[in-house]
Order: sequence, then C-alpha cells, then structure tokens
Amino acid sequence: MSAVRASYTATRLGDGKVLVAGGQGFHALASAELYDPSTGSWTVTAGMIEGRFNHTATLLPDGRVLVAGGSNDINSVVSAELYDPRSGSWTAAGKMHEGRSGHTATLLADGMVLVAGGGTASAELYDPGSGSWTVTGSMGEARNYHTATLLPDGNVLVVAGGCTDSLGTSELYDPDTGSWTGTGQPIPACAGHTATLLPNGKVLVVGGYTSVPDAVFTSAQLYNPVSGTWSTTGSTIGAHANYTATLLPDGKVLVAGGGGGGGSLASAELFDPSSGTWTAAAEMIEGRSGHTATLLRDGTVLVAGGCCGGSGSFVTSAELYDPDNGSGS
Repeated sequence: MSAVRASYTATRLGDGKVLVAGGQGFHALASAELYDPSTGSWTVTAGMIEGRFNHTATLLPDGRVLVAGGSNDINSVVSAELYDPRSGSWTAAGKMHEGRSGHTATLLADGMVLVAGGGTASAELYDPGSGSWTVTGSMGEARNYHTATLLPDGNVLVVAGGCTDSLGTSELYDPDTGSWTGTGQPIPACAGHTATLLPNGKVLVVGGYTSVPDAVFTSAQLYNPVSGTWSTTGSTIGAHANYTATLLPDGKVLVAGGGGGGGSLASAELFDPSSGTWTAAAEMIEGRSGHTATLLRDGTVLVAGGCCGGSGSFVTSAELYDPDNGSGS
C-alpha cells in the first residue's frame, strides 16, 4: 500500500476493487487507495475530508461507502462521509449525534445503517435516502470494540465490547421496535474477538482478550438465533486477538494473525462448521494485527497492512490467501 495503516477499513466495491480508507500510521490518516485484483496493484484515490482510525465503513445498496466516526488522534469523531466509486470523491454525510470510536455499523434489511456504541450505550440510524441521522434505542451496556452481526431474521447481534466486569454479554437489536434485549453472556473476552455468520445461520464468536486479568483466549462459541442460546465449539490452536476472520466460499472460516501474547502473529487456521474443529493453515508472510482481510470475487482473501510485523512497526505489505491450495502469496 502507499501508506502504513492499522485500524483502518477495507471495503469490496461493486466492481470488485477494494477501497482502503484512513487508519493509524504515525497519525490519523485521511488518505485512501484502491486495490485492483485484476492487476494486483494499488492506486491512490481521493482522501477523506477528515483523518480517522477505528472508524467504520459500510457498503450501501447504491454502491457508495459510508464512513462514520473514529478517532482523529485527539477526540472521537462525530462526522461521516460518503465515497462515490463512480467519481472517486468524498462528500460530507452529516454528523452523528455523538462522537464514536471503536463502534459498529450494520447495514439493515431496509437499507438503513445501524451505528452502535463506541464508548457509549447509545445507537443511531443513518438513512441513505435522506442523508439524515436519527436516534434509536440504547443498548443495555456501553460498549466499544464489540461486534455486530446481521442475523437472517433481520435482528442484529451485538457481542461484548469494553473491559468491565459486566461485559462479555450480548444483546439483540430489533429494527421493527428500535429496542434491545439481552441474550446471554457467551464469551470470557471483552474485546478483540470476531463474530462470523455461518451458512447455517449460527454465529461463530472466537478469541479476544481481557485486560484484567491480562489474557488472550482460544475459546470459540456458537450462537443459535432460533433458540437464542450459546454453545461451545472447538477451541482454536493458538490464542488470537485483534485478528481477522473471513467466511470462505466453502463455508469454512479463515482466522489470520492478530496478537497472541508474544507480538503479532503470522499464524492462520481454519474452522470447519461441519465438524466443529480447527486445522492449521499456511502462515502469512508477515505477522500482523489490526489488519484487514477481504474476500475477493475469485475466492482468494486479501490481507493488508496492520501493526508490528517482522519490522516491529506498522506495515504496508499485502498478501493473498488462496483457499484452493491453502497457500499465501
């Protein structure tokens, strides 16, 4: 990539290219670039209006990308902006009701975007049609660095976030009522985990960390939206936090990199939902955490950027994982 980045966003666009925006290098970045899978090359595109990291990026039904919130090195950001792939330009998208960093943004079935948490319990909705923000029901807990997963029934599952005694909990958002309800305490971790919707409708939640005690976990759980219950599944081979989890075309989940208690990891592994087991995958070329992993149209996975690889600092490198031969390049 053209710049060192961690805690940035990567979004696959309608034409198959990947938009990388913002992130943390030596400061909050406004720059953006595009990866073209057909050539394997990166090109710079217009920069955002405001530099930010720990923001969200959401692909809207009309092909634009909504970037919201984040941190600008000093404060949590209230602004939002839209990237139009047709013009390669950014325009302001109004201001949220609160500054948020480490929040989530979820595209709902009706085309609205639910933005939740980011150091607060509050949530709000972005309407792409009107370009406006409206407040919706607040979560039962203030959260950041949680996960949010759109379920097959249209509800949104939020898991963990933050490091207080009460977290590890989960809640459901109902778009029809704008309200939240608790749905169990599934994981020991408070942040740094992932949540992946599987083809069978269950949600796989893996790993993460707590700061008190200082621990990184190998545990994995499954949430069943039909029964509203949690169950344990096979543990990962290694402990992962701030890693990536990618649903592959064959239904397996690729977990790659992250922090594991001894610096950034190059290791990767695969979860097979049919057996509930993990197997080692080829290691990445460079250890990284705070990176992104994007499934491309051809089924390969683009892993880029992150922190603290072999050089001991932010990295610009990118690599591809090929599920067909289990290798990286």
